[in-house]
Amino acid sequence: MRILSGLGEGMMLPAVYAMIARWSSPQYYSVVVCIKFIGQDAGIVLGLLLSGYLCDYGFAGGWPSVFYVFGSTGAICSLLWFYLCYNTPQTHPRISKAELEYWERVTDTIDSDRPRSTPWCEILTSIPVWALAIALFADVCFYFNLSTVLPLFLHDVVGVNMTTNGEMCTVPYAVSIFLLPFAGYFVDWVRAPGRLSTNLVRKVVFVIGMFLSSSFIILSGYVGCSRILVVTTMTVVIFGACLASTTAATNQLDLAPLHAGMIMGFTSTIAFLGAILGPMVVSAMTSEQSTIEEWRNVFFLTAAVGAIGAVVFVIFGSGNRQSWAED
Repeated sequence: MRILSGLGEGMMLPAVYAMIARWSSPQYYSVVVCIKFIGQDAGIVLGLLLSGYLCDYGFAGGWPSVFYVFGSTGAICSLLWFYLCYNTPQTHPRISKAELEYWERVTDTIDSDRPRSTPWCEILTSIPVWALAIALFADVCFYFNLSTVLPLFLHDVVGVNMTTNGEMCTVPYAVSIFLLPFAGYFVDWVRAPGRLSTNLVRKVVFVIGMFLSSSFIILSGYVGCSRILVVTTMTVVIFGACLASTTAATNQLDLAPLHAGMIMGFTSTIAFLGAILGPMVVSAMTSEQSTIEEWRNVFFLTAAVGAIGAVVFVIFGSGNRQSWAED
């Protein structure tokens, strides 16, 4: 079920990023992507809160009600997507002439609705694309896997019930809802013309984000059973992942805006292997007693993945438009 859920999300991402390239100005790529993630974080917050409540008090025996509620919500969102979203400003039936002229003026993909082939050979042999895939893998290990394994850690080690568990797990993601837009705005401001290059900003911000996440996830294993300290350290972990996401989730648009959807499809395929393997690894490493010592090993491994992702991206990644981007 988790694999099918990840497959569904992976299928949506290329479409979303193809639309971002056509419906946003390059100077605002970071903030636009961060705003997109607000909805994702809001879903995690709502999901964690309702899941804990529905498990204890829901209809159909508890757990089944979680799937009924969120499955229905996804179907409704799909209908809204079909009605409201279109590939390009030129194909939107309800856009005003003034808005269409605005998008044609500020975007650099004016003819993006023209059929074009995808340079798969260049994408699959591009070192910056592979570096981005590894960076996105590292970011996913923090950002999405934490939403899966944090409830287990709070239940087994800290000792909280399901309802309280859901409430505590929402705090880091609720904080990120407010911090993400500011992080995206700051990154776009720093990389504006006359300041720092996009290439430098992407690498520095990603390293800072991964450093914060890696350091504080290790610290989480040494704060004891204090609920306040655990939530605080995990909030910093998610904040660091938010900073890293301004690079990992945006760099596709830097490399090749017209092919950002395809690049996101490829890199997210690599990245979401982490979302699939992460819970399996956690289960294997905590299968005996789920003690704090076992969880420390989990946190050290996660921090190592973050460090490797940061090193690879700094050495091999890029924030520059690639030579094959317009092919």
